[in-house]
Amino acid sequence: MTAPDTLTPVLTATWADERSWTLDSYTASGGYEGLRRALTMSPDDVIAEVKDSGLRGRGGAGFPTGMKWGFIPQDNPKPKYLVVNADESEPGTCKDVPLMMASPHTLVEGVIISCFAIRAHTAFIYIRGEVLHVVRRVQAAVAEAYAAGHLGRDIHGSGFDLDVVVHAGAGAYICGEETALLEGLEGRRGQPRLRPPFPAVAGLYASPTVINNVESIASVPSIVRHGAAWFASMGTEKSKGFGIFSLSGHVTRPGQYEAPLGITLRELIGLAGGIREGHELKFWTPGGSSTPLLTAEHLDLPLDFEGMAAAGTMLGTRAIQLFDETTCVVRAVLRWTQFYKHESCGKCTPCREGTWWLVQTLAALERGQGSEADLDLLLDQCDNILGRSFCALGDGATSPITSSIRFFREEYLAHLTHGGCPFDAARSTAWAGQEALA
Repeated sequence: MTAPDTLTPVLTATWADERSWTLDSYTASGGYEGLRRALTMSPDDVIAEVKDSGLRGRGGAGFPTGMKWGFIPQDNPKPKYLVVNADESEPGTCKDVPLMMASPHTLVEGVIISCFAIRAHTAFIYIRGEVLHVVRRVQAAVAEAYAAGHLGRDIHGSGFDLDVVVHAGAGAYICGEETALLEGLEGRRGQPRLRPPFPAVAGLYASPTVINNVESIASVPSIVRHGAAWFASMGTEKSKGFGIFSLSGHVTRPGQYEAPLGITLRELIGLAGGIREGHELKFWTPGGSSTPLLTAEHLDLPLDFEGMAAAGTMLGTRAIQLFDETTCVVRAVLRWTQFYKHESCGKCTPCREGTWWLVQTLAALERGQGSEADLDLLLDQCDNILGRSFCALGDGATSPITSSIRFFREEYLAHLTHGGCPFDAARSTAWAGQEALA
């Protein structure tokens, strides 16, 4: 089993502290020291520090955070904005919500430093509306920060002004897409925008805008406080630092495991007490359901951006869903596809119509109807969506289908042979045997 010191608790270090979400608790553990150091630096030096750290976006895409900040045109006379994407809704992803609940001031401090760096005087934290308890927790932290002088006018005598608005979304998966999120912030229906222009040039209210994930912004205070070299000393050559890995499903101790990028799933499963007793791993998602799934053959691959790309998948949000041999992969993929069909905003035809047809074909196969040719039909449908939809939702909807057919084609065919899900038949036999013994 992996040694406990494999973990690198930074963002999660204080989650178990008494009333960890309060300003007093956060300050006692060194909170806002990063802000005080940042205010002694120039904005460009803060951007350089984040660039040198190698921090890459923790929301899924992995784009270098400091580079994104550097794209903001400072000669543009319009206001600059920071928007935090806290619309966490990818199936399996559950890291930002506990972070905001347990340590909201980590995010607030990161927002202040990031705004100072890009010279923004207004920031928005866009939180998924269903998690009302999180909205209230972050609002309370923002109020505490104002009262302590960390927000408002002339922060700590630096001459820097900043206001932070906590915005509750209306509950739409599509608003996790950054331009659809901007549409929602501006009071319109959440649908993605055509790019270019990119948000860095014309984002919120047609002004230069940086959009970052919660974990990306929450990582900034520790980088500024401890230095770029400290952060870059963890992780791999091209995937620097640490990240929160969310383990859910058929594992003994599901939860959040903060570790250096490049750790393997075998190591993480060891930390989580192994797959549930008496069972073995069948398949898993490295970064939520929109990333191509992998199997037990991939247990020793490094969980970093390059390692996952080499395996034909993505690190994504590091939402690792683990499924043992009792799970029907066809049914799991069908459930995910039904989600994407439901959440399609309807703006483009490939996604709006394509996800509907994917569900029809998959549902028939799951019931044992159709023929082997329907697998090729599924792949053709995916091919007509991938790269042709307006945003990445359509692409993500194809990932579990194409990857599951790649690794589990025989299981799809077994549904046709049995005239339905063979796992249902196995469960019925097992249940009948238990009844007979009773």
